[in-house]
Amino acid sequence: MTFRKTIFWLHLISGCVAGVIVLIMSVTGVLLTYERQTIDWFDRGLRAPQQPGRPRMPLEALLAAQPAAPTTVTLRAEPGEPVMLTYGREGTVYVDAYTGATLGKGHTGVRKFFQSMTSWHRWLGQEGPGRQTARAITGACNLAFLFLLMSGLVLWWPRRWTAASLRAVTWFNGQATGKARDFNWHNVIGFWSLAPLLLVVASGVVMSYPWANALLYRMTGSELPVQGAGGGSGGGPPRGEGRGPRGEERRPAAPSYEGLDLLVENAKRQDPEWRVLSFRPAGPRRAPLAFTLDRAERGRPDLRTTVTLDRESGEAVKLERFSDQSAGRRLRTWVRWVHTGEAGGVTGQTVAGLVSLGGVFLVYTGVALSLRRLAAWRRRRGRQADVVETAKADRLG
Repeated sequence: MTFRKTIFWLHLISGCVAGVIVLIMSVTGVLLTYERQTIDWFDRGLRAPQQPGRPRMPLEALLAAQPAAPTTVTLRAEPGEPVMLTYGREGTVYVDAYTGATLGKGHTGVRKFFQSMTSWHRWLGQEGPGRQTARAITGACNLAFLFLLMSGLVLWWPRRWTAASLRAVTWFNGQATGKARDFNWHNVIGFWSLAPLLLVVASGVVMSYPWANALLYRMTGSELPVQGAGGGSGGGPPRGEGRGPRGEERRPAAPSYEGLDLLVENAKRQDPEWRVLSFRPAGPRRAPLAFTLDRAERGRPDLRTTVTLDRESGEAVKLERFSDQSAGRRLRTWVRWVHTGEAGGVTGQTVAGLVSLGGVFLVYTGVALSLRRLAAWRRRRGRQADVVETAKADRLG
């Protein structure tokens, strides 16, 4: 068996094994493309700037007046922007920064839809203990998808570099039907989607496997951070939140708002150009409080500063800018945003969504070609059986 034929059969088998899961991840990837923009659009009435006309209400009093402690508090620099209070999976509430009046709750249905799509994308919709098994399956299939993309390039490579052969695998043939059409679509979509899909899928592998994450650090000659010390996963639930060992919901610790306004003002001074400031108020009364200041909405970790302040003195205990991180940590921080395309803004999101749609067609055409191959093989076997039976009959006659 030649090298190319070996790659072909490995490609076909991997596609048949991982195809359904890759299809689910691709479809949900398409649906998650404009998650942030969609949520903002549905919440646009609640996020409309309020008329200032008076000093901002002290944040300590504003939060103390809330019926429940939020998991995350988000402030925006633009005058009149409301305070956004996030309550984990329970939703988001917008509060007038000047009066403390509740403006309304974010669109719950839209958020639940995207939470469901994220759950299917990462864990095949599983909850509780089943997530660990589902995550292992999606991780393995994502790794198989990476192999499919790289082996697909080998199979796509024209045997002869002529204008006709190159056009056949890089441009759609509107006249083709049946097997020829599926083959043409598979090659053309694979060619135009390959580079961005490699980024999307490879970043998914880094987030799925500790060895891939460690490899990222070793490639840059950086020391791998201690798990739990920050910078490992670049995500996860807020501190004190999440699920316990039996899958039950854990509530954040009761927060202390004493001296919070002074802490917020001190945090703002760390980056005068901040646009979005967020923090998680949960934690022991005297524990340091971490603030994140962003110069952009999302997707630009290089424009983010994190400062941890002592609650009693208000002094900075730790200040971390993107430039202060190791090369491995900086690269790892980009991974999550490369995966969603948000590292490239709306254009990057659009490209990520389009290549995810390309992944849907790659699975469809790949399965169609496999079924056609199987049907052709069964027909050949049938004809061979007929020839054998005819030969037997001739001998007996």
